[in-house]
Amino acid sequence: MPPVPELVLPPDVESWNRQREVLRATLWKMLGDLPPRPRVPEVRVVERSERDGVRVERFELDNGAGVQVPGLLVLPASARGRLPGILYHHWHGGEYDGGKKEIFEARHTPGVPAIELAKRGYAVMAIDAYCFGERNGKGPGSEEQGGAGELTASKFNLWFGRSLWGMIVRDDLVALDYFASRPEVDAGRIGATGISMGATRTWWLMALDERVRAGVAVACLTRYQDLIEASLLKAHGIYYYVPGMLQHFDTEAVISLIAPRAGLFLTGDQDGGSPLAGIRKIEVVARQVYGLLGAASRFESVVYPGVGHEYTPDMWRRMLSWMDEHLAKGGF
Repeated sequence: MPPVPELVLPPDVESWNRQREVLRATLWKMLGDLPPRPRVPEVRVVERSERDGVRVERFELDNGAGVQVPGLLVLPASARGRLPGILYHHWHGGEYDGGKKEIFEARHTPGVPAIELAKRGYAVMAIDAYCFGERNGKGPGSEEQGGAGELTASKFNLWFGRSLWGMIVRDDLVALDYFASRPEVDAGRIGATGISMGATRTWWLMALDERVRAGVAVACLTRYQDLIEASLLKAHGIYYYVPGMLQHFDTEAVISLIAPRAGLFLTGDQDGGSPLAGIRKIEVVARQVYGLLGAASRFESVVYPGVGHEYTPDMWRRMLSWMDEHLAKGGF
């Protein structure tokens, strides 16, 4: 394997601030030639309903790249004033018919995300990522479904000088733009969370956009060099790979860009997609950056012995507590 540059941290905050801008600019460049996001979100509300003590809006969001992105907005039925908000990112798992509806299920999470978060006073938003949910079979240049559609979408975007991952994250940013514009949402108290692909979407979104003030990433804290050494590239789908990444740095550089905002990472030591040695390396670098910024308490990584690629009840409790501390109470 070719050598990967080490992330060398500077000794002072001023130098770090300059380095941070270079790192973030490099991330944007690697994602490719992404279309500019719409200045003002264009949204069509498809349906309004009420269930289980929450109000639900189904909407379609114009992503400015020729696609209407289906989404869900969930609000407490008795909501008054501006609420803290949480962007919920669904997982992959090869479940292409899943997507955003995950927020109304307890299949991958110990609780039903939309209901439990809304009852705690949060606004919740989720969208279908490319090739998932209502977008399965509606990929660029193809009506193929499932993994075939995802592979075609990846090829299509490479032809246009960008990655599928870049377009997935771009959609999350468009959703964030819309979420922050909603009158029910306090734009200064927005968080993000998810499991697996949803976890990776969470920490990439936080690295690129500082409007996300708190995040919880479950079951996917992966350092890429360690993934290669463990012969586990097969553990992640084609969507996941960013051209040129290891020519510049590894995952610890992305995670470091979240500081000093609140980031919680919950991973099992038997998670085949996240080798333990890589998690430990990320932790060391992240703690140095958070410490440099005087924000050591806002970074936490918990590794669960004997736990695989899953969302345990303790992880769920920690996620809720973290959001309450850093968003509901205006913590940051």
